Amino acid sequence: MLKHHFLRKYLEAGTDEAGRGCLAGPVTAAAIILPENLEIEKLNDSKLLYEKTREKLRPTIQENSISYSVTHIEPKIIDEINILNASLKAMQECILKLNPQPIHIIVDGNRPLISKNSFKNTVGKIFSDAEIEILNSIPSTSIIKGDSQYMSIAAASVLAKTYRDDYMNLIHEEFPMYNWKQNKGYPTKEHREAIRKYGVTKYHRMSFRLLDE
Repeated sequence: MLKHHFLRKYLEAGTDEAGRGCLAGPVTAAAIILPENLEIEKLNDSKLLYEKTREKLRPTIQENSISYSVTHIEPKIIDEINILNASLKAMQECILKLNPQPIHIIVDGNRPLISKNSFKNTVGKIFSDAEIEILNSIPSTSIIKGDSQYMSIAAASVLAKTYRDDYMNLIHEEFPMYNWKQNKGYPTKEHREAIRKYGVTKYHRMSFRLLDE
């Protein structure tokens, strides 16, 4: 059973991302604050859920949240600052969008949400001094496999995954030959064969190894 909070604090936010390993499309993050003692049936790490289950859970998660937000970081920015920094940046932007602001943050993974190089990028959204102060002022805890342990991280993982899937379904219509509606930009054999045949698009991550050889 998922735990409600890491710390027994009101306004604890959970955050997670989706799409780090993809060859195309954004990396997408979500952050959410859930009320205490909320129960959401079937909620779990999005990777452990069927697509239809994730889609059914999303409106329930959103309607029962205190606050939630979603951010896409585009491939051009990923190529500029690398996928790890882009993932962290996406989660940081999500935290800033929450209203009310959390007093504690739990993050899936083993990396700190705020690193030494967090605010040195010169592409995409540039954080103001006030935004940097907000992010530095909120304590955060990184939890390995947190999305299968804590409700707010699991909920964030479902939001990130479903919103990213929606994005990939949309750009599939522009470039149907890559079948992003099915593979969502991940490095499947079919996707790589399409890259070999048709070349790359504005949605591909040029800093990634797009072909096997």
